[in-house]
Order: sequence, then structure tokens, then C-alpha cells
Amino acid sequence: MRLPTQLFRRPPDSHKGDFGHILVVAGSLRFSGAALLCAHACMRSGAGLVTLAVPEGVAQAFVKKKIPEVMLLPLAQNLRGELSLRAFGRIRNFLKNIDVVAIGPGLTQQPAAQSFCRFVIAHASVQHVVIDADALTALKGHMRLLRKRSLTGRYTVLTPHPGEMSRLLGVTVADVQKERLGLAKKTASAYNLTVVLKGNRTVVAGPDPRAAYTNTTGNPGMSTAGSGDVLTGIIAAFLAQGLDGFSAAKYAVYVHGLAGDLAAQEKTQPGMIASDIIAHLPEALKKCFKKR
Repeated sequence: MRLPTQLFRRPPDSHKGDFGHILVVAGSLRFSGAALLCAHACMRSGAGLVTLAVPEGVAQAFVKKKIPEVMLLPLAQNLRGELSLRAFGRIRNFLKNIDVVAIGPGLTQQPAAQSFCRFVIAHASVQHVVIDADALTALKGHMRLLRKRSLTGRYTVLTPHPGEMSRLLGVTVADVQKERLGLAKKTASAYNLTVVLKGNRTVVAGPDPRAAYTNTTGNPGMSTAGSGDVLTGIIAAFLAQGLDGFSAAKYAVYVHGLAGDLAAQEKTQPGMIASDIIAHLPEALKKCFKKR
């Protein structure tokens, strides 16, 4: 699959602001790696600027990590190292300077973190929000927030696995698996957004009933902790560079799977981890840029 020109041709006078500023809202003391993987994937997929909003205790630990390109926004946390409701004020002001929000990886399903997710989704004035992992769980019973975003001309990408999709729709996982593309299309149309239903042959559905894609890349070795966090970062990066929700999701899913295939060739399927997918993103992008 050849990627759109805007993802690889950069004008000589371009600067980092031209390629978008992403706010990754993620992580907790227990799941700090999810935030790191998502932010790293954003950078490796072409985003100009990435700010990682994490609990303040996690932010201190990230100073020692090896992604100096990522900026940090430490937020108030509770005693368990999860985002606190006291973080609302600071992040609300910061959202005014952001192009894309990616929210969910590693936030936990504790009540305070779930309320925080709903607050960000409801108040994010940015054009694009990618909702993943624990932020998807926060939407159960609150799907009206998605319709409200749509009515204000803003766009959303949901990235559920079958279990998360079943909770959102109130059906069984078996029901989801029986009608993967159909349910993705119905949800995308009902809420005017893009759905990325992950799994073997990930499907992508946009608000237009004709916008549907079944992925052809990827392998079972990608069934590993953090793989979904990497995909969220790639989608956010493609959105930040100007693609619409469906296109960003479709191309991101393909590139994510291709990077996973390249990682499996080097590391084997049992031996690969999510960081290996990120390490192979430049090679995957290069292959897609060359395709005719």
C-alpha cells in the first residue's frame, strides 16, 4: 500500500509545527510503559511535536527514559499513582494548543481515571481525538459524548479490541466476532466517527458506509502487551499530519502490521515485543513510500 504524498514529501521550508502537536494522555504508576510506547510511536510515525500527559510520579521516572524528543506534562495524581480529578484545570488549558489527543493507554479503570477520561473527551476542542484502552471503558454508558463531538464538527477514532467493543455495544464478544465489519460500520455511522476493530484482520470503518477496509498485514506475534498502544500512536501521528480519520486509521493499521511482520522476520513471532514494532516503523514507512 502506497502512503499519501503528504506523509513523506516535506517542503524545504517546513518546521515541526507543520506536522502537528499531539497530546498523549496515558499511563499510571502500574502501567507507565503504555504511555511511553504510544508517545514513541507518535514520534517514529512523523509527528512534529508530542507531549505526554502523565501522573506526576510517572513523569519523574520518564526523565530517565531514552525518548528525549517527547515533552512532559506532569498532572496531579492520587495515592495509587493514577490521574486525579485535580488534573482537570491544567489539562483543559493545555488542550487549546493541541492538534490531536490520544487518550487511554495505561490510565486504569479506577473511578477517578475514568471520570478524567470523560472530562477530556467532553472538553477537548481539538479536531481529532483517538480513544483507546481504558478511555474506551470510560465511554460505556456515555456514548452521547461521541455524538456531541460530532455535532460540533470534530472527529473521533475509536480503537477497540473485541472485548472493548462488546462492552461499548452491550453485546457478547462472540456477537462482535461474528459480525466484525458490520458492527464496526454500524457504530461508525451511528456516531459519525471511525472505528478500528482490532484483531486478526483488523477492520476499519468510517462514517461513510462506503469507507471500509480489512487489513492484510500483521501476524500472531503482535498479540503482545503494548502492541495496541503503538497503533494508537501511529494513528495520532497520521492525523497530526493532516489525514482524515478514516484514512489515518487505514494507513496506520497497514503500517503497524507491516512493521510487525518485519519485526517477526528478525525476532520471530514468539520473541517479538511491542518495542520491536516501533523499531521497524521507519523501514515499514520506507517500503510504503516506495510502493507504486
